[in-house]
Amino acid sequence: IHTVLSFLNGRTDITNRATVGGFFLAGRSMVWWPIGASLFASNIGSGHFVGIAGTAAAAGIAIGGFEWNALVVVILLGWLFVPIYIKAGVVTMPEYLKKRFGGQRIRIYLSVLSLFLYVFTKISADMFSGAIFINQALGLNIYLAVVLLLSITALYTVTGGLAAVIYTDTLQTIIMVVGSFILMGYAFDQVGGYENFQERYMMAMPTRTGVNISKRCYTPRPDSFHIFRDAVTGDLPWPGLVFGLTVQATWYWCTDQVIVQRCLSAKSLSHVKAGCILCGYLKLLPMFVMVFPGMISRILYPDEVACVDPDECQTYCGASVGCTNIAYPKLVVDLMPNGLRGLMLSVMMASLMSSLTSIFNSASTLFTMDIYTKIRSSASEKELMIAGRVFILVLIGVSIAWIPVVQSAQSGQLFDYIQSITSYLTPPIAATFMLAIFCKRVNEPGVFYGLMIGLAIGLSRMIAEFAYGTGSCVAPTNCPEIICGVHYLYFSIILFCISCLVILTISLMTKPIEDKHLYRLCWKLRNHTEERLDLEIDDWTENQESDYMDIEDPTEEPGCCKKAVLNFCGLEKSNAPALSAEEQAELQRKLTDTSEKPLWRNVVNANGIILLCVCVFFHGFYG
Repeated sequence: IHTVLSFLNGRTDITNRATVGGFFLAGRSMVWWPIGASLFASNIGSGHFVGIAGTAAAAGIAIGGFEWNALVVVILLGWLFVPIYIKAGVVTMPEYLKKRFGGQRIRIYLSVLSLFLYVFTKISADMFSGAIFINQALGLNIYLAVVLLLSITALYTVTGGLAAVIYTDTLQTIIMVVGSFILMGYAFDQVGGYENFQERYMMAMPTRTGVNISKRCYTPRPDSFHIFRDAVTGDLPWPGLVFGLTVQATWYWCTDQVIVQRCLSAKSLSHVKAGCILCGYLKLLPMFVMVFPGMISRILYPDEVACVDPDECQTYCGASVGCTNIAYPKLVVDLMPNGLRGLMLSVMMASLMSSLTSIFNSASTLFTMDIYTKIRSSASEKELMIAGRVFILVLIGVSIAWIPVVQSAQSGQLFDYIQSITSYLTPPIAATFMLAIFCKRVNEPGVFYGLMIGLAIGLSRMIAEFAYGTGSCVAPTNCPEIICGVHYLYFSIILFCISCLVILTISLMTKPIEDKHLYRLCWKLRNHTEERLDLEIDDWTENQESDYMDIEDPTEEPGCCKKAVLNFCGLEKSNAPALSAEEQAELQRKLTDTSEKPLWRNVVNANGIILLCVCVFFHGFYG
């Protein structure tokens, strides 16, 4: 039922599917509440339910700080970053950097790196966690279940465009929140309330601990109920949580295509800000609906969830280093009655599908606008739309081929793997966008070499760490302390600072970019109305005037089969009328308009301040 509703929901909004602006940006017609819900749903996948609950079962509430950090960063997104992106009139983030710096190498580098991160972190995490849940809940063959789920997900992504994805995300957000609250209620009822929960968690230890295993490997941490932990001995040190995580969060929330694309679809800047505020409030929920239930699962099933003996763990979940990843699925399967168990299965399907739809749509945008236009420089709009949809199918094939790798990586370190990958690869990108927007002196050579040096440093740490292995409490890694001894959140800070230093140094040593090329591309020049002279004319826009693809359409009416295929893929001629010069100018004005009504500007600004106060309160209460 859920799948059918999701598909029908995606098919109801078909008016904007036949244009690039409609398919990729929903025609800039979305209002604040589906944007906020879609931002939340795009971020919260099954990897969160499995990974965050599992980490919470192992180490306490500090992992919730990863979610609450977003309350600050979404304000930066809506108030500082998105206004520049809108004024620049861009569709993708690499496209913005091309307008800002010129040249092709930065744009292509970021597009390829983004696609790499999509496939090997986001998709792999969702696939792995979804496979754990399906295996625990249904006992079905993992390959069959995941292939079926991917196929359904691709179906309404290919046929619907961004508007379908956003409305589907909204429906699934409601399912996720309601189902998660129900499970949280059942879980707290089992442990007798919050005070009993705190007491019983500190005593939740497995009965079989082995002979030569240190007690600290299976005893709950003394600081389990504190977010801010020791800067040296803490598993998530507080300086890293405050500063290092903010670097990664800035990359994800402010420069990542999946997130920014939703904001660019808003009908006005006030709707962008309101959507970011709604997303911020929704990000308060994971602590209560994921972290606490994960810890309760350790209380109820200490032998399975908190197992420490490698042989026992292998028996329970097939992973010798630990089984905390089964904490959330275990609660659903063993705690909830049949009807509600089905609801929670729907929640997990929703989270997996919403995350994958976001990745598929945004990855196809990157490929189409930033890579395919270099391969086919004279491609028509229809060809670009077909290429985007075909690329989604290619992503499906890559994802299915990646399933065996994901399954073999079931080591209990999935969440740390994802976070460490982003710490090693994304700080140079965050540095690039921050300096591009807030420092107009930065130029293309500085950014390019800053990205390259940052990538080299990050890859060096990543390759060394995975060559030695991350290890576990029972079997520590042999990686030299000088290489792996720095926590990945601290490494994120160091890499960000090095990248900024390299970018600024080389930029100051080379020729600056003239202001006439930077109007509405950086913060200082954001309100200039003069015509901007692009460093390089946009490839795709220029080539639309080419006669290379100007092939006259046949006058006869297409047959029934062809008409059905065109309608299914959103390529029907009736949905894409030719625009006059005036209509094209009006569309461009709409896509770059950041004006706000004074009343609503004041309302969203006040709510933004309230959100920041709420963030400070919760950090102080659980600190």
